[in-house]
Amino acid sequence: MADRHILHASDVTIEYPAHSVSAAHTAVRGVTLTVAPGEIVGLVGSSGSGKSTLAQVASGQAAVRTGNDGSPRVVGGSLEVLGYEMRGLKRRKLAEFTLGVGYVAQDAGSRLTSNMTVAELVAEPLFLRDKRFDRNEAGLRAATLVDALLLPVGTMLKQPHELSSGQRQRVAVARGLILDPVLLIADEPTAGVDVSVRGAVIDVIAGLQRSRGASALIVSHDLESLRRAVDRVAVIHEGVVVGLGTMDEVFDDPRHPYVASLAAELHDHEELHADDHEVEDDEDDEFEDDRFEDDYDIEDAAAGENGIAGGVAGDGDDAR
Repeated sequence: MADRHILHASDVTIEYPAHSVSAAHTAVRGVTLTVAPGEIVGLVGSSGSGKSTLAQVASGQAAVRTGNDGSPRVVGGSLEVLGYEMRGLKRRKLAEFTLGVGYVAQDAGSRLTSNMTVAELVAEPLFLRDKRFDRNEAGLRAATLVDALLLPVGTMLKQPHELSSGQRQRVAVARGLILDPVLLIADEPTAGVDVSVRGAVIDVIAGLQRSRGASALIVSHDLESLRRAVDRVAVIHEGVVVGLGTMDEVFDDPRHPYVASLAAELHDHEELHADDHEVEDDEDDEFEDDRFEDDYDIEDAAAGENGIAGGVAGDGDDAR
């Protein structure tokens, strides 16, 4: 199985067990889904549909929180990721599993360590894996990702509180990509990002993963952005997959009322943009020419006056 699929869900059911005053709740019901090597798959659905639950379990994040009785767990079927069976995955296997799986939460931007610079935040995973990682190489990798995600190179010197919510989320995406994961699971990676740059962020995720021969599962409500980037899309509604295939296969001939409603929204949105090519400025999330507001280039930002990534390399675990 592992040689044919990066992710393979077979009739998988995921449940939130009874906790405190809450009864048990089944969030995902009999889902079957695959992600092949090098494939980019989109996962869409309304709030509460089960898409984020599936992302948490597939990424191993739910297993990290096994001490929390309210964490979701696989109770039926099989969910295999990189050859690891997620049903009953032991904590001692998690470190090994997460070497190949990256995860970006929908609120990842709000969780960034407040007293670290962007350079340190993006590069930190490299040093958590290898404390002796070359700091100049780490700085260059971080600066390249920051630039690719349409952030000013000068952002490398800033701390999270100096950025907009959309910029913080893009920093979190860069952090999720820097370890070159075999599979990146991104849950609403453009949450808080200005509408005019969301498509470009999705494009970067898909493009980088494809160039590495790696895969991605992208949870997003932005159908227009997904259309440009994904190979296939799965639509989940009330815990059940109600549409699966290429964007054209799913939305040109919808077979479920919820898919039909999404298809109508997508069609209306595309018609609107066909008539209006003007892009409105967003004061909260500057992106248009802000990458070039500084007088130094990527190599300068990577090195900095004293080596931007040096704080991470020098402090090791203390940087967290």
